[in-house]
Amino acid sequence: MSSIQELLPRRMDVNDEEKGPDDDLKTRLHAMEARLRRMRDQRASHNEDARRAANSRNSVQEQSKEIRSNIEEKLSQQKEVRARAKSHQAQRDAIQSRIREIINSKKGRRNEAGKAKSDVVELSEAIAEISQIENKLMTDGTLTLKAENRLLRKLKNLASRRDELLPKAAEFEAINIDLGDLEGTIQTLKAEADAQHEAMKSAHEEADDIWEEVKPMLEERDFLRSEGDRLHEIFVESKELANSVHAEIEALLKEVNEARDEMKSRREERARVIRDHNESVREALKTPDNDEVLADSLTDRLLSEGSLTLGGSMSGDPQASPNANTTTPLKRRKSRKVGAFRRTRK
Repeated sequence: MSSIQELLPRRMDVNDEEKGPDDDLKTRLHAMEARLRRMRDQRASHNEDARRAANSRNSVQEQSKEIRSNIEEKLSQQKEVRARAKSHQAQRDAIQSRIREIINSKKGRRNEAGKAKSDVVELSEAIAEISQIENKLMTDGTLTLKAENRLLRKLKNLASRRDELLPKAAEFEAINIDLGDLEGTIQTLKAEADAQHEAMKSAHEEADDIWEEVKPMLEERDFLRSEGDRLHEIFVESKELANSVHAEIEALLKEVNEARDEMKSRREERARVIRDHNESVREALKTPDNDEVLADSLTDRLLSEGSLTLGGSMSGDPQASPNANTTTPLKRRKSRKVGAFRRTRK
């Protein structure tokens, strides 16, 4: 019995494909998919490193920006203080120049290197001479008309020169230099020069104190700048590594998709072969009661051979029915048989 069953055609099952020739392809595909997962994890790790480095870099740059703003503010303050010190220095130098001019005037010498008198000295001399002329015109009764007119013209010129020099010397406190008391004027100007010098020194010290505050800020700025550069290099390196792994993933993914397409094509081909095989097996195992075409061919054969006798009894039996040997038309039997076959198939 078992040998007969072995000879019969066997229907194929879907599990048969597990024993197909594409086991190597499946193994390679599984290996590529596992490698693909590892590479994706590696790319995600590089991207995470780049993200952390970028966040740290941005934070450092914000701190550096704040430090630079504070430095600029301090340097601006220092610049204003230095400008104030320079202004005090200029006033000191101008007063000292006036002192030298007064000393030279007192000794009856011209200014150093033949320079003209300063505006302050010339103004003071003009004011003193105006005062002398006015006093002479008021007190001297011996003046002739010609001499008086000459003094009036000179007084007019001196007054015009005085009015011209007043705005130029307005910035100095000691405008009126008393030529009658040059020593006292010199002492007054020296005191003013010393005050301007002290103001200059105080401004420079204030500027130096500001610079002492700026120096550690500059060091912190340089450190933050170098730290920001270092973090940016880490960010760039991590992104390059992530991009490199991404390129490898794309190439490997292309191979994986090709392998999957080939696997799908093989499965579809195997499924088609299995369907065709199973269909042929079903056709081979059909019996006449399940095959309408075979039943019709058998009926046609019986019709071609003559009549078919149904029922009957032994010869000499007196009890036999007179209709026992009645022949039924095969055409009618055929329709019943065919109907029975059709009901059976349903």
